[in-house]
Parts: sequence; structure tokens; C-alpha cells
Amino acid sequence: MTRGRFITFEGIDGAGKSSHLDHVCDLVRAAGHRVDKTLEPGGTPFGARLREVILSRPAPALAEALAVFAARAAHMEERILPALDAGTWVVCDRFTDSTYAYQCGGKGLDPAAVRTLERLVHPCLQPDLTLLFDLDPAVAAERQLAQGRAPDAFESRSREYFTRVRDAYLERARESITRFRLIDASQPFEAVRSAVDLAFRSAFP
Repeated sequence: MTRGRFITFEGIDGAGKSSHLDHVCDLVRAAGHRVDKTLEPGGTPFGARLREVILSRPAPALAEALAVFAARAAHMEERILPALDAGTWVVCDRFTDSTYAYQCGGKGLDPAAVRTLERLVHPCLQPDLTLLFDLDPAVAAERQLAQGRAPDAFESRSREYFTRVRDAYLERARESITRFRLIDASQPFEAVRSAVDLAFRSAFP
């Protein structure tokens, strides 16, 4: 049996990435594959409980990273790896790139700590494709305000914080140019959708 592919969505809060998750799942199905859509932190009952804590109670950077990786460990063992081994494609809203961006870029955690956790939790797995939805934090904040969404503990952080997160994401993309596809999320919705389509088809011709 052919192993499934692993696709991740990344970007700062308000970049609009979640609006395209179902569409990419449809693209996977149209290509003849089963698909499992999931998210982080979360994806399992254990991860969902940790998600509630992580998004509602601010903590030091290392504590946040440890909590996220605890949820990720359960996610890997209970859901992601079994699906991939069964030939199912997995489409995940956030993965370890988020930890590098939010805890390292945003809060100053030493990336070496995340690399250690990464080797422990998923030593042999990286996404086959990462779609990075890039947007100026000021525009992202305006979008969230227009939507009338109540910000969680992460979304309520400062503009400077999200600028550091964005910069960390862009650095990750420069380091892994074959895995990342950069999506200009400042474009109108249909233009972003077209960019997503192009990214998917270029990665899986």
C-alpha cells in the first residue's frame, strides 16, 4: 500500500488559511485518495483538552511548547501516523512550523529546544507540502475585527509579536524551499484560491 501524503497549513492568525482547508481536501479526493482533515493543537480527545488550556491561558514559551508537543505526540500516535500508513492523506491546520514561529519567533524560545522535541515526537516525518499563508499582521488584525471574533490568548497578543511570528515563518520557508509554497494572503479570496490550486498541483502533478 502506498503511504499517504501529509499537507500542512501555516500562517499567522487572521491570514485566512482555514478558509481553504476543505478545498484542499476536495482536491485530494478528486485525485482519488482518502483524506483526513485535522488540526493542532488538537486532533485527539487528549489534544482537544490541551488546546483549551493553550488557547485560553498564556504561559512561558517553553511551557507552551511542551504542552503543544504533548498534544502533538498523541496526535501523531493516534491519528496522523495510522492514517498515513493506511494510505490516507492528512491535511492538518498547523504543525511543528507553528511552534518554531509562535514560541521561538514570537516569544524567543531557543529553537534548539524545539528541535529536540521534534526529534522525539516525529523524528522521521515532515510534511510533504506546507502552504504558508503570508499576511501583514496589521491586515490580519483588521480582518479579525471586521469578523467580530473574540480573540483567544494567542490572537490578543501585540502587533509586534505577530510581526516576529511572521518573520519566523518566512525564515522557515527560506530554509525549506522545496516543502513550502508561499501564498500571498493579501489578495482577494479567489486569487488566493487559485494560488492554492497551483501550489497543490505543482507539488502533486
